[in-house]
Amino acid sequence: QVQLVESGGGLVQAGGSLRLSCVASGGPFRMYTVGWFRQAPGKGREFVAAMTSDWSARGRYYADSDQDRFTISRDNAKNTVNLQMNSLKPEDTAVYYCAAGTLRLRQGIVDYWGQGTQVTVSS
Repeated sequence: QVQLVESGGGLVQAGGSLRLSCVASGGPFRMYTVGWFRQAPGKGREFVAAMTSDWSARGRYYADSDQDRFTISRDNAKNTVNLQMNSLKPEDTAVYYCAAGTLRLRQGIVDYWGQGTQVTVSS
């Protein structure tokens, strides 16, 4: 059983930056595709970014609305996955969830979820 714990959320002004981190424990982290999803108030959970395992060449994938502003990275030695978010907009306000699983993670099929961290962007 994999446990995921996010950190780094908070309140930031529009145009600012935040770096989210997620630490994993309890499983073979390097074998998983890892990623981030978010859920804004009154909306469904949506895909933000994913990074595949070393066995899949560490491919990076982003939602169309985020690929120019967000960067996902992973450190297998530290069992962490990070999301650098720049040029934040009020519409980025949401609870951000760390996720781990297979390549199907990009389609929302997730094996493990974190508890979420709140990101609020003020205008």
